[in-house]
Amino acid sequence: VLHDERIVIVAEQRPDSTEEDSFQWMSRVLQAIDSIHQVGVYCLALVPANTLPKTPLGGIHLSETKQLFLEGSLHPCNVLMCPHTCVTNLPKPRQKQPEIGPASVMVGNLVSGKRIAQASGRDLGQIEDNDQARKFLFLSEVLQWRAQTTPDHLLYTLLNCRGTIANSLTCVQLHKRAEKIAVMLMERGHLQDGDHVALVYPPGIDLIAAFYGCLYAGCVPITVRPPHPQNIATTLPTVKMIVEVSRSACLMTTQLICKLLRSREAAAAVDVRTWPLILDTDDLPKKRPAQIYKPSNPDTLAYLDFSVSTTGMLAGVKMSHAATSAFCRSIKLQCELYPSREVAICLDPYCGLGFVLWCLCSVYSGHQSILIPPSELETNPALWLLAVSQYKVRDTFCSYSVMELCTKGLGSQTESLKARGLDLSRVRTCVVVAEERPRIALTQSFSKLFKDLGLHPRAVSTSFGCRVNLAICLQGTSGPDPTTVYVDMRALRHDRVRLVERGSPHSLPLMESGKILPGVRIIIANPETKGPLGDSHLGEIWVHSAHNASGYFTIYGDESLQSDHFNSRLSFGDTQTIWARTGYLGFLRRTELTDANGERHDALYVVGALDEAMELRGMRYHPIDIETSVIRAHKSVTECAVFTWTNLLVVVVELDGSEQEALDLVPLVTNVVLEEHYLIVGVVVVVDIGVIPINSRGEKQRMHLRDGFLADQLDPIYVAYNM
Repeated sequence: VLHDERIVIVAEQRPDSTEEDSFQWMSRVLQAIDSIHQVGVYCLALVPANTLPKTPLGGIHLSETKQLFLEGSLHPCNVLMCPHTCVTNLPKPRQKQPEIGPASVMVGNLVSGKRIAQASGRDLGQIEDNDQARKFLFLSEVLQWRAQTTPDHLLYTLLNCRGTIANSLTCVQLHKRAEKIAVMLMERGHLQDGDHVALVYPPGIDLIAAFYGCLYAGCVPITVRPPHPQNIATTLPTVKMIVEVSRSACLMTTQLICKLLRSREAAAAVDVRTWPLILDTDDLPKKRPAQIYKPSNPDTLAYLDFSVSTTGMLAGVKMSHAATSAFCRSIKLQCELYPSREVAICLDPYCGLGFVLWCLCSVYSGHQSILIPPSELETNPALWLLAVSQYKVRDTFCSYSVMELCTKGLGSQTESLKARGLDLSRVRTCVVVAEERPRIALTQSFSKLFKDLGLHPRAVSTSFGCRVNLAICLQGTSGPDPTTVYVDMRALRHDRVRLVERGSPHSLPLMESGKILPGVRIIIANPETKGPLGDSHLGEIWVHSAHNASGYFTIYGDESLQSDHFNSRLSFGDTQTIWARTGYLGFLRRTELTDANGERHDALYVVGALDEAMELRGMRYHPIDIETSVIRAHKSVTECAVFTWTNLLVVVVELDGSEQEALDLVPLVTNVVLEEHYLIVGVVVVVDIGVIPINSRGEKQRMHLRDGFLADQLDPIYVAYNM
């Protein structure tokens, strides 16, 4: 392991010995070998009596024992790994060199003929589109115009778990529902314009109507995922927190959730007396409002977007009316959306691009959205793809969790689905909405699995957004296919990009995150010096666009800390433009391909979030890279998450197998991380399937897992502390 021979001792444990005896014996053996032979033992494993493989003459079969150990089928009952004491040939920790100033970097790039890494989507000013919605500054006006000019045009169709239509909305129906909700807010809620309203609805039509009802009344909506009826204790506190942090004056919901919020179970989880006014929209007033509110200025607040990050931070961002309209227009142009189009959406509608596609885009562009709540796929995994096939949809959006559900749940059913007439040959774009580095393995296995059903592998791509800008890239209908490059993982740890050939050792595939949206400009900057970087250099992705959020919405007014995220300037070069910092590392690379506008195409590659990266031995590691290695190490590992704890690397693995296999994983996990990442694992925690918490976007909540580990709440099968 790691260019050196390592000593492994395997011994049979007496049937009558206790765990305490075994560990005392193990520590005595380690001391004896150290003092007599002056060598360290890498791994000491105890197996049940009479289980070691024997040779025909009765001796122990060494090579077979070694084989069992390496393939993870020795099934020890006790394991002690000592990598900290005996691995002495790790590469030296990286010493940080004094930073080269931003001016020198820029001059160096100019001298060597390197271009500065910047790129932009199509220029919005130069696009001639006969876009009627552009006449209006506000989405509420676009809806009123559509209700007058095309009242019976269908905007939304909601499907249930059987794939039949549960509900639908035309332009005029949505307008009338929104009017009644506005009356309710003003008369029963006594709300003023500018008041915040929490919308706690399941994914559906009610949520959309409530959103426009708020705009008609001049209120600021915040969409909140409702508590899970079977899991109130863990999901309700998040709802309460968002309602409080967003300073919502009122909460709108359905009758069913209304009862849930006031139930005995709810009272056990939160203080139900401190809910704001709760309005139940199942019973709406009959009258229309005297007038529909029109904002005084496009820069006023349209809505708040709250999301829990993977590090467990709750961050709400402010979206102005101007940004909201610019966002819808950018997506309309990239995806060529117009009233005769149909788009299938299988996403959670509570934040980011998922919310915008579910609630806003159809009203702006006039296309029909076929809405498929992702939760319905738990009972019927084929629901989304059957709908795409049945409605002959050309463009569809999903999340990684939906893609994973389909890949796992339908893997063996492709033949029967084909017999049922499932046909995906019309799909032109299937976009995974994400806020992370593209998961190539998942998108490739999805493409491969459904290729037989007509899905074109080129159709599948990912989008990229973050808190400061909810969608920076999105593969549209024109332009080249997303490219994949291979980078050296060892160079990446030193914050360098070294392109290598596919299949070379330590290579990591990175796929481009779709195309940069119209009206978006990107630059790559050094996160410390804020200087611009050259083409194919790793740095922080900065973005300038009309649909950037206008800032964090924080209750404590602690905006000084983060205002820099939204209003940053380069320290050298173009120091006038105001950029928003995404908090993600990535690089831009000019390709040989040609863009829709005839120029060379610039590809953006996202590497990972800065606040998730771990600094170990002076190098920067992205958790996903270590996790990928660990999942490959043994067939019984279904999921893995890593985090640091007092300078130790903790690896949590989910075991899909019998508990006898739990201890087989400890040496294999330690080996693979040492071999591929030059890191010593401090703690290996083996847990049951489903213990690693995952959010609605399918992202691992590593900080929640860390809290659970520290509070001893994981109920692990086994915890190994490596010496």
